[in-house]
Amino acid sequence: MIGECDALRGVQDDLAKIAPTRASVLVTGESGTGKELVARALHRQSGRDGPFVAVNCGAIAPELLASHLFGHERGSFTGAASRHVGLFEQAHGGTLFLDEVAEMPPPLQVYLLRVLETGLLTRVGGTESIAFDARVIAATNRDPMVAIDEGRLREDLFYRLADFIVVLPPLRSRGDDRLLLANHFIDRFNAEHGADKRLSRESLHVLHGYDWPGNVRELRSAIQRACILGDGDRVDLHEPPPHPVGGEAEADSVNFRVGMSYAEVEREMLLKTLARYGNDKTRTARALGVSVRTIHNQLGRREG
Repeated sequence: MIGECDALRGVQDDLAKIAPTRASVLVTGESGTGKELVARALHRQSGRDGPFVAVNCGAIAPELLASHLFGHERGSFTGAASRHVGLFEQAHGGTLFLDEVAEMPPPLQVYLLRVLETGLLTRVGGTESIAFDARVIAATNRDPMVAIDEGRLREDLFYRLADFIVVLPPLRSRGDDRLLLANHFIDRFNAEHGADKRLSRESLHVLHGYDWPGNVRELRSAIQRACILGDGDRVDLHEPPPHPVGGEAEADSVNFRVGMSYAEVEREMLLKTLARYGNDKTRTARALGVSVRTIHNQLGRREG
């Protein structure tokens, strides 16, 4: 984890103390702040010799998530031609990272709570209770208390997952860490491509003057783009345009007409918001007040 700001140093100190214990950890922070990086750091420092297994709970269709997590027996549903070992069993002896846990359907949260409380799971369509030994680390980019109030996250599951809460700071509050990260990404590009590129002095005002709403992920993409497009050894970082090409008014407005169906209105709003956030489905879902799963479902209906 690259950074020297006080907030990140505090996180690093906490991780060193938490990692060797069996305490459950909930990692919170905006999209792109490095929640999976924290989970991997906890795993590396835990002393557990099993694998690190990660899953985004909002990226899998609700009806398939239980099978992914807990496995299923042959014939348990249409298409289940053989037994499937779920992620809990795959992570035996290691760590299971449940990203965007607040996007998990509430009924499945009930079963997850039971599994965590008992240390036993039952595969979909099965009857056998299976013991597992995997440390579970969860994460969400939502405020957990707001998610509970909105009914997205069960309060009892929250307390089971959150023996310790790690809050990751947004990049805009990390001061000179932005320069450290930018140089790190450039060094990585140089190593991969045999180059010797350096960040220009003119780029510093972008690093420190732009809010980086996509956080470290957005900075990494911007550096990668600047390294590829830059001439010679100079890396010129330009502030990403706040709106897609076509003008601010056009990009940030949605045109409706009398007689449009609700489905058409939803589709136009979704496509405009996706464009506004560079096709980032997590940020789009947050802006629209829906789950990432809803975004995927709507896109699936549109494409179908």
